[in-house]
Amino acid sequence: MTDPAVPSEPEPEPEPEPESEPEPEPESESGSEPTGTLGHRGDGAVRYGLIGTGMMGTEHLWNLQHVDGAVVTAVADPDEAMREWIVQAAEGTEVEQPAFEVFDDHRALLASGLVDAVVVSTPNFTHRAVLEDVLAVDGLHVLVEKPLCTTVADCRAVMGLAAEHRGVVWVGLEYRYMPPVARLVTAVRDGEVGRVRMVAIREHRFPFLAKVGNWNRFSINTGGTLVEKCCHFFDLMNHLTEDTPTRVLASGAQDVNHLDEQYDGAVPDVLDNAFVIVDYAGGARAVLDLCMFAEGSVNQEEVSVVGDLGKAEAFLPSSEFRLGRRENGPPGVTAATVTDDRVRYEGFHHGSSYLEHLDFLAAIRNGSTPAVGLDAGLASVAMGVAAHRSIEEGRAVELDEVLADGR
Repeated sequence: MTDPAVPSEPEPEPEPEPESEPEPEPESESGSEPTGTLGHRGDGAVRYGLIGTGMMGTEHLWNLQHVDGAVVTAVADPDEAMREWIVQAAEGTEVEQPAFEVFDDHRALLASGLVDAVVVSTPNFTHRAVLEDVLAVDGLHVLVEKPLCTTVADCRAVMGLAAEHRGVVWVGLEYRYMPPVARLVTAVRDGEVGRVRMVAIREHRFPFLAKVGNWNRFSINTGGTLVEKCCHFFDLMNHLTEDTPTRVLASGAQDVNHLDEQYDGAVPDVLDNAFVIVDYAGGARAVLDLCMFAEGSVNQEEVSVVGDLGKAEAFLPSSEFRLGRRENGPPGVTAATVTDDRVRYEGFHHGSSYLEHLDFLAAIRNGSTPAVGLDAGLASVAMGVAAHRSIEEGRAVELDEVLADGR
């Protein structure tokens, strides 16, 4: 199917009063009543609410429309244009699902009793405040888009609330689910490269897209490029090494993008290129090569893992996976295009958001531990914070320092 084009998002994310006051509900000890039993609609489907209806909120809508046992019953966004956009986006697909309720305040959605789970896709700097409201609803399940928050302190605050919360709390670090990357992870877990010694990730891509009110042009809102964008890659490094990062050394700058733009007299300050080296407790090391003015690239992402026995690589968007053993040399390298037959909607992320939703839904139904939890979200943010600090202060930064001072 062909997706309609996503519009640039015109307004910032203030929190206006809801269009209509919901019926008051008695509060439980945790702040709100539970949303009710799963499948309250009567057909066993889990009812989803989308908080934030921009590009990623719409991506989640289109994915959920293809997930059996899931139905979007409510959406919320303070921006009128975005609310209108997601209604049009839902109507513009070939998938038939019931209409959803539309709210201009996420708190009204949470009080509506219409949802069993929510997906939070609001601007990064709003995540803590939104999650404070979400986690006050006992029993509600939540998938929060990356980054978990923009600071270590905010991540820790959310984790404190989640510790007392009944419900699955999942962080949207979906790059793990991209089929060639998942195949690479399997190769590493199966010992096909031996003991992991080096991980190298390259992302050479286009500049940041336009967002509501251009909030993503300023590091105060995003956490900085190495938090906003690269938390995905730091999470992959941790996932592949299965180890604890200890030290980060980085070099980066804003050399090309957005320098001719101004918003309320301020020039954007987001990095557009960087190298980041990460040391691990067990002796492995990883490197990130980021460039956001590299539209002239065949593959946008390249992930390489080298162990003492061999090397595995994944490439996107070509979906190629390569595997070679030292003993066989270049003639022994095998290559294959990797897909996943479960994917019914590829979306903007090569089917990874769809596969992520399958596992999130399974965790909701089974009451199982999230595959991508808050610890992973905190670690990926802390590594981005450490990388920015390394660039700003011209030194290697210990992760313990970042985790201790909580900035």
